[in-house]
Amino acid sequence: MKITLRFDRATIGYGDKPILREISLEVIPGEVLGVVGPNGVGKSTLVKGASGILSPLGGKIYVDGKEISALSPPERARLVAVVPQATKLPEAFTARDVVLMGRTPYLGWLDREGESDHRIAIKAMERTNTTHFADRKIGELSGGDQQRLLIARALAQTPSVLLLDEPTAHLDLRHQDEILNFIHSLAKEEGLTVLITLHDLNLVARFADRVALLSNGRVQKLGNPEQVLTPEDLTPVYGMEIHVTSHPIHGTPLILS
Repeated sequence: MKITLRFDRATIGYGDKPILREISLEVIPGEVLGVVGPNGVGKSTLVKGASGILSPLGGKIYVDGKEISALSPPERARLVAVVPQATKLPEAFTARDVVLMGRTPYLGWLDREGESDHRIAIKAMERTNTTHFADRKIGELSGGDQQRLLIARALAQTPSVLLLDEPTAHLDLRHQDEILNFIHSLAKEEGLTVLITLHDLNLVARFADRVALLSNGRVQKLGNPEQVLTPEDLTPVYGMEIHVTSHPIHGTPLILS
C-alpha cells in the first residue's frame, strides 16, 4: 500500500499558540524527507502534527488522502509509526516486550499477541540487529540499544508512513550510519514514506532525498540537499557563518562551520 503524507497550509502549535504556520509539504512513498532547522524551530512539533498527536490549528494534514485528525488512534497507528526522541522505556520490560508493543493497534481490548504478532516483532528485531538482547531487561541496555528498539517497535506496527524525530541522537558513528542506511533502504525497497528530523546537517545531506529547512515557524526552503544546504540559506537561519563543500567520498554537500 503506497501512502502519501501531505500538509496543506497546516498551522500547528500548543493550545492556541502556533509554532509552525501554514506548512505545505508532501512526502511521497519511497522518499526520505529530512527536516532541519535550529533548536526550538518546531521540528518535533511537525512530527507531532504528522502523527495526529497535535491537531492543526488551521489547514489540514492528510495521510492516505484522509485527515489524520479524523482517524481514531488505532487507525492512525496502523498507518503511521513514530520513533520519538530519547524516551524512557520501562526498565523491567524485556526488549522483546517493547517491540511487541508495536502490535497493539492490531489487537482487541483484551487480546494477547498471537504467533503472527511474535513473528512480525522478531523480524523487526532482526532488521534492527536487536535480537541478541531480546530477553534482556531494558534497564540493562545502553541508550543506543534502546533507540534501536524504538525503531524496531515502529517497524512492528507495519506502517506505511514512518516519522523519526532525531533517531540517531544516542548512537555512535557506526550505528548512525547503519540505521540511516537501513531507513533509506526501507523507503526505496518497500515504498515507505519517511519524514525524519536531524540536527546533523551532514547526515541529512547523505541520506535525505529532499530537505525542508524550517525558520521562524515556516518552511524557508524545500528541495534536494544541493539546493537547500547552501551557505546562503543556512548562514542566516543558524545565525553563524557556514561553509559548504563537496564530500570527498559521497559527493554530497559537506557542511562546515
